[in-house]
Amino acid sequence: MTPAELKALVASLGMPAFTAKQVAQWLYVKHVKSIDEMTNLSKQNRELLSEHFEVGAMAPIDCQRSKDGTIKYLFPVFTANSHLFVETVFIPDHDRATLCVSCQVGCKMNCLFCQTGKQGWHGNLTAADILNQIYALPEVDQLTNIVFMGQGEPMDNLDAVLRVTEIMTADWGWQWSPKRITVSSVGVRNKLQRFLDESPCHIAISMHSPLHEQRLQLMPAEKAMPLEETIALLKQYDFTHQRRCSFEYICFGGLNDSPLYGREIVRLLEGLECRVNLIRFHEIPNVDLPASDEKRMEALRDYLTAHGITTTIRASRGQDIFAACGLLSTARQSQQPH
Repeated sequence: MTPAELKALVASLGMPAFTAKQVAQWLYVKHVKSIDEMTNLSKQNRELLSEHFEVGAMAPIDCQRSKDGTIKYLFPVFTANSHLFVETVFIPDHDRATLCVSCQVGCKMNCLFCQTGKQGWHGNLTAADILNQIYALPEVDQLTNIVFMGQGEPMDNLDAVLRVTEIMTADWGWQWSPKRITVSSVGVRNKLQRFLDESPCHIAISMHSPLHEQRLQLMPAEKAMPLEETIALLKQYDFTHQRRCSFEYICFGGLNDSPLYGREIVRLLEGLECRVNLIRFHEIPNVDLPASDEKRMEALRDYLTAHGITTTIRASRGQDIFAACGLLSTARQSQQPH
């Protein structure tokens, strides 16, 4: 809840207006797990709040730890179906620790290479569901960055995503810099523009192919909002200062990692201040897509860099656990009664 909502809440319960500020501090500054911990509220007010509300912090129910330090957590979500879960991945890297959060149970986008899309779509997470992945994370105090690159399409649940990023960056909230948060998207008409207008956080676009027909085969969302339209929209915004625009590009061996694709990427991105992240493909069951080899990825990186596009090869993490999005939750949900 925002301060205004908390103020209305305490007023409806007959509490003094200043109680709202106290509750906000306990939630967003001190990160308490229960209303009983809000010790500067009277016992009567704590009991009254507890009758109607809860903090909503729920610990993960499962985790898998990689030998490289990556940890994938499985969180339950607030939903009528108590057998649904989402994944969150904690990725420590020297002085940086990134959390990859989910925003939906399943996904409507149905990208060919993504296990989450194979689940179908089971619902949007609430802002509380999303925030809980951060709030209840055992390593929360180590976090330096958050990426909305887990399960689901953030623009397809934009109201909740914007509420979470507001809570994370507001003076009354967690007080993070927007530079520490990146939100990804395949490109969703109207929603992407609204995000760009309303949020100062970084944006990352899932590209995966610069060619319309091939991207359409990989990503059905290409039909509703072609990549060229997405890039034309991005070119209307200023990314020359602190806000960053990047493109995610999974490399498939012999399919999208040749110089032809490098030339097309350069053509598309001309005039846009951005960077490209090349990603190794994590194989998923029943999907016959080959992973690119190191030499081809390096050649593509070098080509793009030589043509003025900052390009990196993202280090693969967590390969000895269920590394790709959707594998752990798919396995757990398949065990549940229907």
